[in-house]
Amino acid sequence: MTFPVLIFFTFCVIVVLFQLALALGAPWGEYTMGGRFPGKLPPKMRMAALVQIPIICIFALIVLIRSGLAFGHFYETSRIVIWFVVAFFVLGSILNLATPSKRERMIWGPVNILLLLTTIIVALNS
Repeated sequence: MTFPVLIFFTFCVIVVLFQLALALGAPWGEYTMGGRFPGKLPPKMRMAALVQIPIICIFALIVLIRSGLAFGHFYETSRIVIWFVVAFFVLGSILNLATPSKRERMIWGPVNILLLLTTIIVALNS
């Protein structure tokens, strides 16, 4: 596994665990969604956290495919699809750096930028 893919995959696991913890009621609302819900997220927002999990898992799978580490028969398709992942992390980086929540900005801004950079590396080098 290449170093950028390892970094990407590791941080995806961290994001998935964070979203799962939010969905299960962890009192970390100030670290997400602009900090609008300090403490436990309300039920609808906890469901939104659950929705994030398969999205991040799909993105991790796309990066693994594009890097040639999984499901080689989808490698050519991943040439286009990887750019949707890049676009998602461009948007995520902008939103996390512009959020009114200082804690969200300080933690998830750099994480999104790291995910963006590693995705671009995979997209350009595969």
